Amino acid sequence: MKKMNYVCAAVACAATPVLAGIYGDPADAVHAWSVHDHNRPNPVKVEAEAGRPPSDAVVLFDGTKESFEKNWSDEKGNPSKWRLGADGDFYCVPGWKNGGAIYTRGSFGDCQLHLEYRHAADIGLVSDKKGPQMHGNSGVFLMSNYEIQVLESYGTNPADMKNPNYADGQAGAVYAENPPMVNPARKPGQWQVYDIIFHQPVWEGLRMVHPGSVTVLFNGVVVQDHWEMEGLTTHKVRRPLAPHAAKLPLFFQDHGCEVHFRNIWIREIPSRYANVTHGGPGADENAVMALRRKTAAKLFAKIEKPVKPTIENMEALAEVIGYAREGAYEKTWKETAVAFHGVLDKMTDAEWTAKKDALLKLREELDTLIRNGVVPQSCGTRKRISAAALRLGWEK
Repeated sequence: MKKMNYVCAAVACAATPVLAGIYGDPADAVHAWSVHDHNRPNPVKVEAEAGRPPSDAVVLFDGTKESFEKNWSDEKGNPSKWRLGADGDFYCVPGWKNGGAIYTRGSFGDCQLHLEYRHAADIGLVSDKKGPQMHGNSGVFLMSNYEIQVLESYGTNPADMKNPNYADGQAGAVYAENPPMVNPARKPGQWQVYDIIFHQPVWEGLRMVHPGSVTVLFNGVVVQDHWEMEGLTTHKVRRPLAPHAAKLPLFFQDHGCEVHFRNIWIREIPSRYANVTHGGPGADENAVMALRRKTAAKLFAKIEKPVKPTIENMEALAEVIGYAREGAYEKTWKETAVAFHGVLDKMTDAEWTAKKDALLKLREELDTLIRNGVVPQSCGTRKRISAAALRLGWEK
């Protein structure tokens, strides 16, 4: 009777959350977390109400004088000569470079940027004698170096060309590089909306790792789809990319035209190269292994010592070695497995049947480790469970 109690206790398996233990392929050389890993931290909650900036955004302009004076200046940091409008907006003073560009006082790097702009309703659809590039021209200069063109472009339509222009200089273009894929510009007098996701070029010294990219939604329509930057914005000539500070001001261009802006907010986002521990182009095997060892240590510390040969502990150790099969983890796994084999070898068919679900779950987890080379195909625990499953008809 005492022997029976010992065996039952040895195979007892505590209730665990659905996603606890090994659920997907384990960590590897460039992934510190397994697939569907319940140990992986969840994202921070951000409030995102319709028509309002996300709760983690920096509001650069909300229509108030306070936000205008707090966040914007001229190139030298002095108060901007741009003016507040009557529609919760600010605008460039008409006249060629009369007010100069308007700069954010803060500096930014990789970002999500939202803004709205408008041209006067009476600007018309046909540019005047000054030419199409003086037809409501401004520009959004990301990091002071990469321009997304602002221009009145409703009349730039190949089917009915009222305002002929060069393609890489109309609204939604990466200026002088890439035209928008389509032209979703609204009529003059209506607010136009830009949502921009920007990643700056990545450098290691003077060696460029990645040229950076920009995605632009123009009035909700994708017009730039992860366009990789070819150079620093210029006019007429190509200017190669070059290293610069990791954060720089955003500015709107003064091109001698009256353009109104409102509802401007920005979210700083990490470079995809900042993620060094889970996939992506920045994955670093040393950083990945360091995090795997940290996770393994945390999980191993939760297992009561000395480690008893139970299903629960076999699952817990399998999870540990999925992160780091080495040192004390390797030794404890092997010793516990040997003891567990002894327990399994003494179990009656009734005891096997009573623990069927827990044992098959353990086998499934071991199969995942075997498939990924963490545990050898010759795993004794799996062989014993499979033999019992075949004998007792579980495989049907």
